[in-house]
Parts: sequence; C-alpha cells; structure tokens
Amino acid sequence: MNLRRINRYYYLRFKRLKGDPALLAGGTAIGVFVGLTPTIPFHTLLVIGMTVVSRTSTIAGILSSWVVCNPLTYFPIYYFSVRFGNIFTANEVSWLKIRTVIDQLLHSESIAASLAVLGNLGYETITVMISGSILFALPISLLSYFIALYFFRRSMKVNKSF
Repeated sequence: MNLRRINRYYYLRFKRLKGDPALLAGGTAIGVFVGLTPTIPFHTLLVIGMTVVSRTSTIAGILSSWVVCNPLTYFPIYYFSVRFGNIFTANEVSWLKIRTVIDQLLHSESIAASLAVLGNLGYETITVMISGSILFALPISLLSYFIALYFFRRSMKVNKSF
C-alpha cells in the first residue's frame, strides 16, 4: 500500500470535480462530518440524504467521507467520540467496551450483523458516542468547508487559465 499514490489518487478525484466551489465545499464538509461520526454502516446513506437536502455535492460528500473514515481512522474516531461524550454527558462509557464493538463491526458479515452489534450497545453508550462525535466533528467539518472552498476555487482558476 503506497500512501503517496493513494493521496495523489484522492487529490486528483477532488480536483476533477465540476461545479460551484461553494456547493462542492458544502458536500465535502458534510462528508467530513458524517465520516467523523460512529455511524459506519450508514455513512453513504447519511451523506446522500444530507447533501440532497442541502443541495450540495453528493459526490464530494461521499469522497470526503471515504477519505476521513477508513480502516486507519476507525479507532481514533471512536476514541475521540467516547472521550468527548464522557466529558460532555452525564454518562460514562469505557474504552474497552468500544474496542469490542469496533472489532465486531470490522468483522461483521453483513449490515444486519452490524445493526445487531449497534443495537446491543445500549442507550447510554449510543448517547455518549453520538453526542461526543457531534461535538468532535462539528468544528472539524466547519474547518474543512473553508479549506475545501479555497481548494476548489483555486483549482477552478487554474483550470480556466488553460
């Protein structure tokens, strides 16, 4: 696995997107937000729904969700979701419980198996993880909007000059 090659691939995928830079950046921010939530089996559905409602770029959203949430980032995403959730809610969830859930999700055979794992978490755990992930993902997705807006505006100017 060559990381330079993968980075170049996604860079070119983003650079070749067509459309209004603000809408592309909006889709990117939505993808980053959803990618940083512990809703792994539903990322694509959530991105499609949110981008359709907000009329932003669905493709940019899905691409950025894939970039943000991948096998290398599952553990940090879940870890920070639990940490922020434990700080800002009255509930307390142990990291051992979350690691067990991540292992089960990564090795589940189907979406039904993933749903069963998530269903067995319990209300307290889900509350901690969702609230923590929203608090964790919101500032990062807002920052990603402005970075993506700059990127898409710049790439549009370069393309127009040729």
